[in-house]
Amino acid sequence: MNTNLISNCRPKTHLGNTPVREGVLPNADDASPSSYPIPPQFCRTSTSRFTNSRIQAILIRLMADIDKNSVGIVQTQTIRVVDESEPLKLACGKTLAPIDVAYETYGQLNDDGDNAILICHALSGDAHVAGHYSKKDEKPGWWDVMVGPGKAIDTEKYFVICSNFLGGCSGTTGPSSINPQTGKSYGLEFPIVTIGDMVNVQKMLLDKLEINQILAVIGGSVGGMQVLQWAIEYPDFIRAAIPIATTTNLGTQSLAFDAVGRSAILGDPNFDDGKYPQGKGPDRGLAIARMIGHITYLSEQGMREKFGRQLRSADEYSYDFNSEFAIETYLDHQGQSFVERFDANSYLYITKASNYFDLEKDYGSLKRAFQNAKCRFLVVSFASDWLFTPAQSKAVVDALVANRKDVSFCNIASPYGHDAFLLEPEVLGGFLAGFIHATHRPKSRGKKRQGPAPGDTVTDFNGIENAHRARVDYALIESLIEPDSTVLDIGCGDGELLAGLTADKNIKGEGIEFLQDLVMTCVNRGIPIIQHDIELGLEGYADKSFDYVILSQTVQTVKNPKRVFTELLRVGKKVIVSFPNFAHWRSRLHLLLHGRAPVTKQLPFGWYDSPNIHFLSLSDFDNFCAELSVKVEKRIPISKKHYRPVTFMPNLFAEQAIYVTSKG
Repeated sequence: MNTNLISNCRPKTHLGNTPVREGVLPNADDASPSSYPIPPQFCRTSTSRFTNSRIQAILIRLMADIDKNSVGIVQTQTIRVVDESEPLKLACGKTLAPIDVAYETYGQLNDDGDNAILICHALSGDAHVAGHYSKKDEKPGWWDVMVGPGKAIDTEKYFVICSNFLGGCSGTTGPSSINPQTGKSYGLEFPIVTIGDMVNVQKMLLDKLEINQILAVIGGSVGGMQVLQWAIEYPDFIRAAIPIATTTNLGTQSLAFDAVGRSAILGDPNFDDGKYPQGKGPDRGLAIARMIGHITYLSEQGMREKFGRQLRSADEYSYDFNSEFAIETYLDHQGQSFVERFDANSYLYITKASNYFDLEKDYGSLKRAFQNAKCRFLVVSFASDWLFTPAQSKAVVDALVANRKDVSFCNIASPYGHDAFLLEPEVLGGFLAGFIHATHRPKSRGKKRQGPAPGDTVTDFNGIENAHRARVDYALIESLIEPDSTVLDIGCGDGELLAGLTADKNIKGEGIEFLQDLVMTCVNRGIPIIQHDIELGLEGYADKSFDYVILSQTVQTVKNPKRVFTELLRVGKKVIVSFPNFAHWRSRLHLLLHGRAPVTKQLPFGWYDSPNIHFLSLSDFDNFCAELSVKVEKRIPISKKHYRPVTFMPNLFAEQAIYVTSKG
């Protein structure tokens, strides 16, 4: 380990004489000091009881809340990874040398060297992920809300690295760098680079730092493309990949937006074939490109709620062509601020690299692209993202599922569009923290469930309850499954059954769940879980992929049980189904005496808020299996309090039933 390189780039961990302390995951508003405006009640006239000193004291406390979770004062380092004597061959066929890389690190690499996390930034990002450059620096790193002590990517546990990628303009070699052959900036003489080239240079950086393995590679948008490339190109080097709001190739609409942005730059009179001097570049073209891009980063809902048709500084129309709507002035600001920090040539090169990224073209199919990947995956999309859509993330998931990889997926509900990966620290942070921890400490995965043994009388259901239903069926289902089997649990809830099976029988389990909070719980437990509506089928799964498929207390809630059950029989060698018996005598008596939909301890829902849309009995399910030519291998009617089968008139006295079925 080259300790000099590591220690020189570590950030200071103190602000003045105040040490950085562990804190809690922040709210989205904690992203930067500017997110703490003076509250309206403080902005009063001199008659206010809040004096200037009082306001100052409040702001100091607010800043302290930020600083206690900050990595502190940081410094960007630069290191040469490619010498001029040994140029790097690029995907385009050309060579490039020398190559310098700007990077920052946070936290400490542990003795085992197994806690390193690589963060890959998006189009306009840089190596400055977290912290401040000085005490007077009001703007923290671009993902400071996510990276720091006690945050989702906890720098008290992990050693975090981020570098400016090849072709960028924030310290790493790019078109604004000096061409050693001419002594001038490369401009358009800089060779075209690809996402693969960027990842190869990142690997060279890690080799220079003597990092021998990466716990997780994380990135959103173009950064997510790099994550996918990492998983494919260096399968033995990384343990987990977390691609966020990304795609395996840009869709036609995204290509079109990029083309318009590049045209705005190329058509600016100041572009001068990319030879523009510093400070006199194609500012107008770059600003327009940024404005176009920024529109794609937001959702229609987010723009409507934030701006609507509000006028910026007047009550009436000005009847001219100056910017007057709030959204206009907002985009003007975004364009101008971008010009002040970004290089137009880099914009051309980076968007072109993202346009060329196409795993399906490169490998023939997505399934073939991921067939040699060895790491765990957490794929995240956002429901309102129309730039890199949830469907594009789902295509990644389907390819990984087809290869039987360890993959989890969640489509997070958020109004923020593509930029949600920067603006959802609590929800996204919960997924990241749990997944990284489960990867780093795999012994915590599949924590054994403490429940009664078969045959015991159940007196307390609190420990084995899911979605308000007493899960007496769990222990019995577990007893029906052979050790070392492969299991898919449909509607797996919080993963309790899979966790118990993993601990007790060493099964290889996967889950499908629709509710976001339950998906997060499964991720935190280290259970591979895919957020999915079972009504849409299991197209990504091959025939007989699993020894067992479980549908526990769910069949009565699906709209089309016949289609769902047929799909489960295709995917699983055996299908285990459990459901409440709606023909139980208490339900019958309640209906007879009260003339209303039954409400019992077993079925505690009213007719108006029940998740149950089908009301089946054991006899109904017997007929259902016969109609589908399904073989019933075991039929176990049970009561709520006992695991012993109900043998006398089970259709009347059994409160639940468990069936083991297979294709007849």
